Amino acid sequence: MKVVIQRVLQSAVTVNGDVVGHIGQGLCILAAIAPTDTESDLDWMARKIATLRIFEDDAGKMNRSLTDVGGSALIVSQFTLLADCTTGRRPSFTGAGDPTHAEQLYCRFLTKVAALGIPVEHGIFGADMRVDITNDGPATFILESPAA
Repeated sequence: MKVVIQRVLQSAVTVNGDVVGHIGQGLCILAAIAPTDTESDLDWMARKIATLRIFEDDAGKMNRSLTDVGGSALIVSQFTLLADCTTGRRPSFTGAGDPTHAEQLYCRFLTKVAALGIPVEHGIFGADMRVDITNDGPATFILESPAA
C-alpha cells in the first residue's frame, strides 16, 4: 500500500459538482492499493497514519499525531500512485490492483482508520474527483507499507 499524506488546514473532495467529503484540520490521504496488499498492510498503514508525529507542538516541533490534535482524515483512492514512469513517456498502471480487490481493501482501510477514533471522510472509489487541499506547512509525506 502506498499513500501520500498532506497535513491540511482543510480539504474537500468533489464529484460531479457535489462535495462528497470535507474536513478541517487533519490529513488528506491519497491511497493506492497494490495487488499484493493484505489486511496486515491496511492495519500497519492505519496505525502509522494515526500515530505519525507530524503536527507541531507548542514549541513548533513536529511532535503531535493526528490523534493528539483531534484531527480528521479525508481519504481518497488514487491508483495513479502506483504508476511506473521509468520507461517511455506514458505511465504504466500494471502495478495497480484489480479494481474489485482494490475497492474492497480501500473500504476496509476507511473502516480501520475510523476504528482508531479518527473522523473519516472519503471520496468515491473510481470516480473522477476534484480534491481541494489547503496544505499546512506545506507538510507532505509518502508512506509505503513494509514488504511482507
